[in-house]
Amino acid sequence: MHIVISNTSDLPIYAQIKEQVKEQILSGELEEDEMLPSLRQLAKDLKISVLTTTRAYNELEEEGFITSRQGKGFFVMSSGSNLIREQLIQEVEKNLNSAILAAERASMTDEELIKLLRLLLEVNHE
Repeated sequence: MHIVISNTSDLPIYAQIKEQVKEQILSGELEEDEMLPSLRQLAKDLKISVLTTTRAYNELEEEGFITSRQGKGFFVMSSGSNLIREQLIQEVEKNLNSAILAAERASMTDEELIKLLRLLLEVNHE
């Protein structure tokens, strides 16, 4: 697991850890049932307080992305990637709804909007 903390980010450090762990689960970089670094080890590696890593792990556990096994540590939940994917799909849906509203304000037809979406997909997949 590789976490990079940015002191210039608007996100608190615990939230940066959470987001990066979620991204790594979704990308497959962190696999199901993979053991995460201990709270102390992660805090030491990142040169932050154990309280910060504890908060990040606790919130990830509450959200169902990781699980703690007493005496063994924290592990990626088998359903974690599905939860993250569902959250990302909801975010995409929200953004697409905003784009549809903006297209309506610009008097774009459905065909024009779909053509624009296809063009953007092509550009982003190059």
